Amino acid sequence: MFIDLQTPKEDIKKLLQEINFFNTTNEYIINITKPGEGNMNVVLRIETNMRSFIAKQSRPFVQKYKDIEAPIKRIDVEYQFYKTISSNALLNKHFPKVLKYNAENHLLILEDLGACEDMTYLYNTRTLETKQLELLVQIVANIHNAKAPKDYPENKELRLLNYQHIFELPFIENNGFSLNEIQAGLETLSLPYKKDAVLKQKIKEIGSQYLSEGTTLIHGDFYPGSWMTKNNQIYSIDPEFSFLGFKEFDLGVLAAHSILILQNKSALAFIKKSYPSTINAILLEQVTGIEIMRRLIGLAQLPITRSLKEKENLLQLAYTLIMKGTTKTDT
Repeated sequence: MFIDLQTPKEDIKKLLQEINFFNTTNEYIINITKPGEGNMNVVLRIETNMRSFIAKQSRPFVQKYKDIEAPIKRIDVEYQFYKTISSNALLNKHFPKVLKYNAENHLLILEDLGACEDMTYLYNTRTLETKQLELLVQIVANIHNAKAPKDYPENKELRLLNYQHIFELPFIENNGFSLNEIQAGLETLSLPYKKDAVLKQKIKEIGSQYLSEGTTLIHGDFYPGSWMTKNNQIYSIDPEFSFLGFKEFDLGVLAAHSILILQNKSALAFIKKSYPSTINAILLEQVTGIEIMRRLIGLAQLPITRSLKEKENLLQLAYTLIMKGTTKTDT
């Protein structure tokens, strides 16, 4: 059974009783609301006379863009991620707890973190405190250290979808997406990169690695839209893009968005220094550059206000990171 804001409360209650989440006839639903702007799944905050919780349900398409097909089993990947990190004390402080999972209805019920806001506001405050970045690196490092089972989901279908939006579509000249509708002049700014065969080959090589099987547990979408804050606490959510891959992917996404926030590359050096194990610095820089570039000229636009000149500078930085790198390894 699929549920959403229009589903009658009694029908939702019946479903929750059937999956043994409502274990008493004395519990009833008071209110159902949308806790935030989700892209991939239906997400509901359900308040009863006894508690409040988050119900998250996948569909065979992207909830925000229903014409884009997406694997419905992604909710199982998210559940497997939470199960894998459940014994980590630090991560337990920064991820919601799983209250119930029902595979039959593609339904994951999570702890309600309360009145949080996602951290996309950082793009326009242009501030990211050192202690915040340090904590984000710690969270990523602990995810990467988690012992994932050998049969952890490959999540190949969702990765293929993500691959298109990260490594392919932003670099196609006529991709059907008008950048000038986002900002006048942005299409012209993007053309040298879309026409650069050497650049696109480099990006394709990193994309192939993204699709390959790795050994490290990856969050897969570690950016401000997946970070939540309340009372100076930071939480992370939405690990449905998780897979066993390479740690530089998460770190590169984190570095890219830190650079987009701060408008300089200081965060990149900080992440290299703060991450507690050996990383491939060239690969990290390449992922960072690709993520910056695709967020500026791709379909997955951010709630970001930057002048054309600022975007030009960021694209030039991204190009340098993708094409060169600086050192072979860093600790």
